[in-house]
Amino acid sequence: MADKPKHRSVQRIKTGSFERRLSLTRAGVMAGSRLAGNMAANLFSSKDKKEQRKRDALSRQAHYLVEELGHLKGSVVKIGQVMALYGEHFLPVEVTEALHTLEDRTTALEWPVMRQVLVRELGESHLAELDIDHEPLGAASLGQVHKAVRKSDGRVLCMKIQYPGVADAIDSDINAVATLLKMARMVSLGRDFDDWLDEVRTMMHREVDYQLELETTRRFGEMLKGDDRYVVPEVFPEYSTGHVITTSYEEGVGVGDATVVALPLERRNHLAKAALELFLRELFVWSELQTDPNFGNYRIRLGEDKDRIVLLDFGAVQKYPPEFIEPVCQMIKASYEQDLDSVIEGAIRLRFMRREWPDYVLKEFGEVCMAVLEPLGPESLHVPSNSLNDKAEYCWKRSDLPTRIAKRATRSAISRYFQIPPKEFVFLNRKLVGVYTFLSVLDAEFNGREILTQYLYPDDNGSAKQ
Repeated sequence: MADKPKHRSVQRIKTGSFERRLSLTRAGVMAGSRLAGNMAANLFSSKDKKEQRKRDALSRQAHYLVEELGHLKGSVVKIGQVMALYGEHFLPVEVTEALHTLEDRTTALEWPVMRQVLVRELGESHLAELDIDHEPLGAASLGQVHKAVRKSDGRVLCMKIQYPGVADAIDSDINAVATLLKMARMVSLGRDFDDWLDEVRTMMHREVDYQLELETTRRFGEMLKGDDRYVVPEVFPEYSTGHVITTSYEEGVGVGDATVVALPLERRNHLAKAALELFLRELFVWSELQTDPNFGNYRIRLGEDKDRIVLLDFGAVQKYPPEFIEPVCQMIKASYEQDLDSVIEGAIRLRFMRREWPDYVLKEFGEVCMAVLEPLGPESLHVPSNSLNDKAEYCWKRSDLPTRIAKRATRSAISRYFQIPPKEFVFLNRKLVGVYTFLSVLDAEFNGREILTQYLYPDDNGSAKQ
């Protein structure tokens, strides 16, 4: 296959712990010094000006650190991206906003380097069975993807190859990034932050375990077998290891592609309902969720008879224990039934709220939780008129629900009492926001109650027992 590079390429990335730690330490010291200098210059300003200048200085230093992280590539970049997605309860808003700009660089490792990885992992004999395109389909923070053809039958494959040394650098990189944030005076390292950081560490190790991802992909393929709304790639264990995963190459376009946007409402609704039902099945039936909301993990395959969602990445799948899932499902059911007391009880079990809080705070918190169910609620539920079309169907994009809920929570007394949620819920909440955003991008218009009730009351409808 052609090997003319279309991307900038490099021969190596920094993965040595000393080399990376030195770069991060230098960045942290410089950022901390700059911030201290700005604060010293701010001593004689008015209170309002001090606060604004402090925020501006923090934002500038956060962007400086992000730029430094981007140069290192590897797991440091992924750690930064994970912190951007899930760190809103643990990091200053200026830091998370800066981290959101930390995108995967298009720089790829040169083919001879990646070939060495494949030879080490698969062996020359297995490698000889494949014709691999030297130009990657994509390059990310932990590895890059190459298209290949099996010579014996022409089967088109997709090979995700992990960068050398990335897996071994995770622990030192996480420790270094945490230290960097402290040195730069951007975060106070307390118990809640440490617990969350441990969850990030667990997630990162899971993402670089390609053998685990292969098994998860196979399992989801079995669970969704026969449901023609979804496509799960076939796995090829003979071309996979802990650092290489090979699956079938699956065609599709992004959910925001012009061809998807132009689909008739009926077809967009079909895709949106499939996405919503998959989330509810993961939650209520499997207790196992793909927690990464990145749209790059999903493709849309358009067809004359049926459009399908292609599920591409299973590296961020998390299995949740009953002691977490049960109160979450209880809160959803109670919200549907407008049972405020049970919603509050579930939140207390999840350690969101404390029983000794004032009743008006508990009530407001419960009502905010119930508002999340607005597009899935019973017919009796009040929904703003501008969120419905002329057929009384919910307009997912026009409703702007996530923004409305966030504003309500910020304006209420909740913000004075709210404590950092359990780490499991941070990931689940991000998944829920991702699903709602997916449906908004599709500009879907439908009421979700019929889908939800299959899972709330499975004894009344066996279709949810899967």
